[in-house]
Amino acid sequence: MTDMDTKPIGLLIAAMGGEGGGVLRQWLVDAAMAHGLAVQSTSIPGVAQRTGATTYYLEMQSDKGTAVSGSNTKPRPVMSLYPLAGNVDIMVASELIEAGRAMQNGFVTPNCTTLIASTHRVFAVGERTAMADGRFDGTRVVKAADSLAQRAVLFDMEAMAHENGSVINSVLLGAIAGSNRLPIPTEGFEDAIRETGRSVEANLAAFRAGFAAVERGDLKPLTPDSELKRPWRGDPPMVEQLQHRVRDEFPGPARTVLREGVNRLFEYQNLAYAERYLQRLTRIERAELAAGGHGELVRDTGQYLALWMSYEDVMRVAQAKLDRKRQARIRAEVGAKPGEPVRIREYLKPGLDEATALMPGWIARPVLAAADKAGWRDRLNFGMTITSTALWGYSLLRVLSVLRFARPMGHRYQTEQVLIDDWIGNIAKAAALDLNLAAEIAACQRLLKGYGQTYQHGWQSFSQIMDALARPALRGDMPAADAAAAIARAREAALADPEGTALQKAIEPIKAKDLAAE
Repeated sequence: MTDMDTKPIGLLIAAMGGEGGGVLRQWLVDAAMAHGLAVQSTSIPGVAQRTGATTYYLEMQSDKGTAVSGSNTKPRPVMSLYPLAGNVDIMVASELIEAGRAMQNGFVTPNCTTLIASTHRVFAVGERTAMADGRFDGTRVVKAADSLAQRAVLFDMEAMAHENGSVINSVLLGAIAGSNRLPIPTEGFEDAIRETGRSVEANLAAFRAGFAAVERGDLKPLTPDSELKRPWRGDPPMVEQLQHRVRDEFPGPARTVLREGVNRLFEYQNLAYAERYLQRLTRIERAELAAGGHGELVRDTGQYLALWMSYEDVMRVAQAKLDRKRQARIRAEVGAKPGEPVRIREYLKPGLDEATALMPGWIARPVLAAADKAGWRDRLNFGMTITSTALWGYSLLRVLSVLRFARPMGHRYQTEQVLIDDWIGNIAKAAALDLNLAAEIAACQRLLKGYGQTYQHGWQSFSQIMDALARPALRGDMPAADAAAAIARAREAALADPEGTALQKAIEPIKAKDLAAE
């Protein structure tokens, strides 16, 4: 009698909405029952918007038991309704961080678990809303899988599903079959797919691709840079001259970032705005060269400057909503066929800051000041829903995106340019004192993101760090090395706590020390 005859095989699936986790479970149940296995399955619903996946747990066991003495009947298998840590034979995750959750919860162990997971990412709410780069490090999950799983089967199953015009659940099924952990022949899984009668050919193609990838060992684990890789696009003809300037006038370590910055700002505003970007960086390049640097400060400042100069306003949001690449991605995510209509509903909540962005300063400033005095600035906003694929919604967003030609005449643009120039000046001055100090001042731009209240919180933190730490260092009131370390600590505190409590705790000891010195 084999171990399969005496002990059920436990299989746990973690899948997100729209990935066909329920269908995957049914395929497994149907295939198991068709081959004489006793099977039981349960599910626990997850939460929408990537705060948790729906989990499906299956146990299956051979129905070939030994009859009880004195009886013609065989004992019924005893199975569990829920997975137990350390007792899951096959752990299936439809996304990399879901595999990390499973390992954290103890469902992946070296004694018995085969981990099958896709290496693609769908960012969780916490990753999207973090003040800084909130993405989890996927390479840590891969390393943990190598040490915690008896066997790890990791590759980009989402991409393979798209290549075959299917959904990821069919590739997952193929990977499960290819792992040879279940006593079900390949034909059994294929028959289960056929019995559903839905997208049979596409599902079979994706199933076979997943099966073949595991059988051949043709797996592509995540590498440190793979989450950031994307196809390089050709430079627009109008910015070719600026790209030549990047190559000829700036150091090698900075060129890739600066090329991206030029393209970004050309799309955001126009050619002159992209040229202004390079003019600002020329000052940093000269200051770094004089201080003995090799291009790292220009590279980092170039990244942060491109982000600040392309600050979010209603025109930028409209541009992003109408981006063809975004619409194509949405169609791919919902599995829309060519020519099949897809309705995209956009949820917006513009406030007073967005409304005054295009006003002249002599109008916007008193309006904002009056709103601040009355305490209305954060409350004067209204939610709206726009169907960007309908004529009215598309036309409205198109008009807003075209209004970027008027952006330089608005209060927000003029204010931001003054602040940016002041920041660039501080970086250049700091470079003459200490390159680490200059780098930390440049990195404070990470606090500025989003719009409305989010941007206001970030700006308050940015201003406090500049006033309490950066400017005293530039005046010579604080050693440059000490100031660089203090700015780094304060910035990380502000990024961890947007409300500002942690930042105050980081700055107060320095303020108290300065007062004592006086």
